[in-house]
Amino acid sequence: MLKNVAAVLLDGVHPFELGVVCEVFGIDRSDEGLPVYDFAVASAEGPVLRANCGFTLSAAHGLERLEEADLIAVPAGETYVSRSYPPELLDALRRAAGRGARVLSVCSGAFVLGAAGLLDGRRCAAHWRHADTLARRFPRAVVEPDVLYVDEDPVITSAGTAAGIDACLHIVRKEQGPDVANRIARRMVVPPHRDGGQAQYIERPLPRSQCDTVAEVLAWVERHLDEEVTVEQLAARAHMSPRTFARRFQQETGTTPYRWILRQRVLLAQELLERTDETMDAIADRTGFGTAAALRHQFVRALGTTPNAYRRTFRGPQAA
Repeated sequence: MLKNVAAVLLDGVHPFELGVVCEVFGIDRSDEGLPVYDFAVASAEGPVLRANCGFTLSAAHGLERLEEADLIAVPAGETYVSRSYPPELLDALRRAAGRGARVLSVCSGAFVLGAAGLLDGRRCAAHWRHADTLARRFPRAVVEPDVLYVDEDPVITSAGTAAGIDACLHIVRKEQGPDVANRIARRMVVPPHRDGGQAQYIERPLPRSQCDTVAEVLAWVERHLDEEVTVEQLAARAHMSPRTFARRFQQETGTTPYRWILRQRVLLAQELLERTDETMDAIADRTGFGTAAALRHQFVRALGTTPNAYRRTFRGPQAA
């Protein structure tokens, strides 16, 4: 049973992501018959830490507090994507997971878990802006760039900001049941449940900047998403054998040509749904899906929502 929760901080911590963990696990709601967690904030870098918004935080506990926690949360922080982390913190996280405690990251906190080796061989989530960097830095991690959170017990990872709320409530729901999670969510005035597989709303990325060998092929494909192409055709454009091309493509993009093209088509569809009044048939034609039915099928698979619902989200009910 989840009873003891610790949030561990590094210098530059983001207040909102820390606040998410504090709000779910650090408030006494016993007057409503809800569980009370033994909650504490621990510092990995001394008693006084700098928040990224220009103020300081004082933590009463050090890393020793993690040894008794059932759940350790690592909120996001400034430069977490590229910095190094105290070896003592990484050791403490490994010990916690080894004894069966859960470890949760919010947004860029996933990089701390990756450095501890806790993402190796596991599916994990991250903010869409950091997903490619996370995959490159920790190639043994299975990064899912679009989802809100991933539960690979005992490691739970979540994307940015509000997805941390979803992941925390998911843990509560898993441990104390849906009634407790729903009542906490009601107090917080947030949706009681968003499935972890629900997609983030992301901007269209520009992956060519980090792809040396296949960059020209990627640029060509983006201009011809309405056309059917094969790996053999793309390999010929890159002056490689299909086998070599597929290997280099995987190395530089982190995925297969088929999956990359499918993702670019969905991203283009998102852009057209957000910014134009084109019909579903027209969008399906421009994105290479061919029919509105095929567009809808792939859109739902990728984002967990229909094209019409997506358009309404960004342009209002009248846009359906």
